[in-house]
Amino acid sequence: MTGTRPVAAPVWAHQRGAPCPWAGTPPGSGGGTGHLGVGAVGVNLLGLLKWRSKPSLLAGNLQKLMNVDGGEVIKFLQDTLDALFSIMMENSDTDVYDTLVFDALVFIVGLVADKKFQHFNTVLEAYIRQHFSATLAYKWVPTDLSADTVRGPREPCEPLMRTFKALEYVFKFIVRSRHLFAQLYEGKETAEFQRSLQRFFLSLNQLMKSPLEGPTLLSQVRRGRCCGGTQLWHVAGWVAPAVPVPGHYVACMAAILSQMDKDHYSSYIRAFPSRPELMDFLMETFILFKDLIGKTVYPSDWVVMNMVQNREFLRAINQFAATLTEMFLSNSSFELQLWNNYFHLAVAFLTQDSLQLENFSQAKRNSILAKYGDMRAVIGASIRDMWYNLGHRKIEFIPGMVGPILEMTLVPELELRKSTIPIFFDMMLCEYQLTSSFSRFEDEILRKLDSEVEGGRGDEQYKQLFESILLSCCRRHPELAKAGENFVELVTGLLERLLDYRAVMNDENKTYSMSCTVNLLNFYKEIDRQAMYIRYLYKLKDLHVSYENYTEGAYTLLLHARLLKWSEEANTAPMQGLHSPSLHTQRQLKEALYNQIIDYFDKGKMWEEAIHICKELAEQYESEVFDYEMLSDILQREAKFYEKILKVLRPSPDYFAVGYYGQGFPTFLRNKVFIYRGKEYERREDFEMRLLSPFPNAEKLKSTSPPSQDITGSPGQYIQCFTVQPVEEAKLRFKDRSIPEQITNFYKANHIQKFSYSRPFKKGPKDPDNEFATMWIERTTFVTAYPLPGILRWFVVTSTTTTSISPLENAIETMMKTNEKIMSEINRHQNDPSLPINPLSMLLNGIVDPAVMGGFAKYETAFFQDSYLQEHPEDKGNIEKLKDLIAWQTPLLAEGIRIHGRKVTEDLRPFHERMEQCFVQLRAKVESQYGVREMVSAGGMSAGRRSRGHTNAAGLRPPHRGERSRDTGLLRPPARPTPAGCRRALLETPAPRRAAPLSRQRSVLQTETAAPALHCETALSLKGPRAGAGAELEPRTAGRAATAEEEGATFPDPAGSLPVTDREHHCTARAAPEKGRKRSATRAGGEPMGRDFQAPFFAAEQIAPNGSSKSPRLPPCSR
Repeated sequence: MTGTRPVAAPVWAHQRGAPCPWAGTPPGSGGGTGHLGVGAVGVNLLGLLKWRSKPSLLAGNLQKLMNVDGGEVIKFLQDTLDALFSIMMENSDTDVYDTLVFDALVFIVGLVADKKFQHFNTVLEAYIRQHFSATLAYKWVPTDLSADTVRGPREPCEPLMRTFKALEYVFKFIVRSRHLFAQLYEGKETAEFQRSLQRFFLSLNQLMKSPLEGPTLLSQVRRGRCCGGTQLWHVAGWVAPAVPVPGHYVACMAAILSQMDKDHYSSYIRAFPSRPELMDFLMETFILFKDLIGKTVYPSDWVVMNMVQNREFLRAINQFAATLTEMFLSNSSFELQLWNNYFHLAVAFLTQDSLQLENFSQAKRNSILAKYGDMRAVIGASIRDMWYNLGHRKIEFIPGMVGPILEMTLVPELELRKSTIPIFFDMMLCEYQLTSSFSRFEDEILRKLDSEVEGGRGDEQYKQLFESILLSCCRRHPELAKAGENFVELVTGLLERLLDYRAVMNDENKTYSMSCTVNLLNFYKEIDRQAMYIRYLYKLKDLHVSYENYTEGAYTLLLHARLLKWSEEANTAPMQGLHSPSLHTQRQLKEALYNQIIDYFDKGKMWEEAIHICKELAEQYESEVFDYEMLSDILQREAKFYEKILKVLRPSPDYFAVGYYGQGFPTFLRNKVFIYRGKEYERREDFEMRLLSPFPNAEKLKSTSPPSQDITGSPGQYIQCFTVQPVEEAKLRFKDRSIPEQITNFYKANHIQKFSYSRPFKKGPKDPDNEFATMWIERTTFVTAYPLPGILRWFVVTSTTTTSISPLENAIETMMKTNEKIMSEINRHQNDPSLPINPLSMLLNGIVDPAVMGGFAKYETAFFQDSYLQEHPEDKGNIEKLKDLIAWQTPLLAEGIRIHGRKVTEDLRPFHERMEQCFVQLRAKVESQYGVREMVSAGGMSAGRRSRGHTNAAGLRPPHRGERSRDTGLLRPPARPTPAGCRRALLETPAPRRAAPLSRQRSVLQTETAAPALHCETALSLKGPRAGAGAELEPRTAGRAATAEEEGATFPDPAGSLPVTDREHHCTARAAPEKGRKRSATRAGGEPMGRDFQAPFFAAEQIAPNGSSKSPRLPPCSR
């Protein structure tokens, strides 16, 4: 080689300390192998290894290397290679030894390629990666290769064949050397290296078309006399990292293949001297083709080049497939790995992007089909035929080939799908005949189907074809009929859920992605696929956290935690998230999950749930692992949660019923009703806007009635949305107990599975002067699949019941709610004197001065007339209940007005005096008609101080008979008797010591009766005659029945209660509605009367008697 060569630093010299992994004796230095004796190494090889001692004999020793026994060379492979490359590096200024060193290298690589030493391939690979360090080797190898190939046609083919056989590893040395040189000299001489490679490949082209005497290389390839083809193909793969344009070399290979016909392939195959060499060739060819297909050598818009390459590859693959069937299928010659490589190559060819014609324009698709045809159908038929040729060997490819075959059948080509889907049944049948089940096939197809569909493959057509073809196959085999049908149902069910999930997974609004994720994880739970179940649990958790749905995220993680045990067992299921690396036992993982769950519950203000988790952790720290430091920490966290329950504002969420009607919705929504849990302070209008954003073409139904068949069966999209009220289940542990409102309010809006909606309607002859007599309520109760909150902010409604409430029953509920609201307000003001007075003002004035609806006088007109009782004698008991509730409202109003008078400002003093005047008239009328209800003060208790078991759900506690006052030590006196001698009592609350007693000691006070308070779990029913006769209290335990007022319905409220609220107790109440204007008896935003309002002022939903909904404009709140 001519030219001046830079002498590189001997990098290899610093890597000699590593022990040789393949020789029993440590290798020596490149020229200093003094530890190698003549007994261990042949004379010729020893002369080469110790070449520095006699440099004059170097040329002869290099030539004699060819005569050394191959076993000796292999034994000292690293030392021999080091010696060759040290000769090259130290003689870089001359080309005397270049050819000899190159020939020696080809000889050594040929030894490794020999069947006898083929297991040393990995050793040679390791040497190239870890020990080879000749930074100048890349400079002379291309030149010598060029020289060797140029002189090839004039000489026998044998040396040329040896060179081509070694070509793969020669280029590995080239690429490694160039990388080392580029690292050492910062990428210098790149252009010169690329030019040398170009010269080499040009010489190859010249060689193939050489007109000189003798056969050219191309003609020798045609006749099967030279087997360097695969080595040439491997060169392209190895030069690719160093040369940016490998397409030229692939084009050369495609040109060679295009010149070969069937006879050429047959001759080429027969030319291999042994079956193992043919198998190696096929193995390497399949791997090479698969790599080139995966690397997409040409740009995607080079359609012609891609199609030409694919056409030649297809011809070659089919020719080699015939060779497989002829020579590698019998029992004695079957090669599992070779067949496996064929199937993976064929599937990779079929599924490559350049053959997916549906991605092209119609014109381009037609052009491709006319010139090249649909190559997918050809290779698909070949795969099918090769599969059936396997015979009893098929079981060896199950479940390994399930994934590739599934990938092939998912290609959106109808005929291809029809011809290949039956392969699945053949797999089922094959496994069933050997094991009486096809569980391995089933597990694999479920696992692969998930990843394939999520990656974008599969559609509704595939689901239908899969179902119809496999069901047809199963029914033709009675032994598989039942099991096969169950399998098909399982797979189609999974496909349906996966397609729904994929359809919404990329939407900006992740609401429906969450629904589909839950559908999938529930499916995997039902079929006991825990790994997939956990995978989707964490997908759902991540979605929730991204939307700050911390409560739902906590419930989701809790599902995983419940699968784990408090034990030192290893985690068997795959772990997800940040917990994976260091948590090896189930106890460690469960503890980490619990701590994260506690954090999420804390952020979601679900402190009651966090306390449950804390208690479980505390039990483990105290009794199982005895970690008192962690016990102390968890108990402190638990204590803070108890404190937050009582002190931190926690607004109750609103709930909405949403119906998706019409065939235009996805299957998981179509014609279904869901109950949604709203976010904090979210108005219905904002919720509806968020709900409709994913469906811009959907029409909002104005009626709250169930839609007709015309709507549910139409191709459009219709959404119905209205507010519903939670129906709290009766809590026995709270019954007849004094519980702070901060505790009980949580259970009124959480852990709820029943929700109600009330719609007013007219029934009977209309009374223009009093519509209460004909105003009925249709109450619909919805039951959800799971309680809210849960792993979603919504759940589907599983059952619906509808009941009708008569006008009298509705009046009783309205009065009970009004009284409950008065009690709640009184209790709030007694516990917190700093509260604003406006809500109390509006509430009291709306009752004592009902300027709009006429107060309970409308009830008297509608229900207390003799004519009504004659027509409805069965309502006598309910009429007495209503009268008694009216009577009991008087002492409650008295206490409320007393508190109002104490806190009213001078500006509002005239308003208060007007209210007192109205109350005096109201009380006189009520007491004269319905009797006097009185309560006795507990006296002496200061404001804000609590007696034992201070409050019930409404904020007030009934005393126990014989209970002594904590302040006086005396029995509380009974209520003052009425003129008729009646003793009645209702509720108690501590009266502020500084407050002067009202006249006649009327107040909301403790009494001697043990009757339960009016609250959400216990309704009060009084029996007995009208005022003047004795009456007894009868507690009636029932679930809190939500009235029509709290469900957004607008109908007359003669009790005069108005929706009153405040934002954090600092919001001014809205003004009283104008005369003649209908009023909603709900709190703004849907909070039912009788609750401690802690939410901002929202527009109350108005429901007209015909069922339509609208939201009136209301004045805004101000702090």
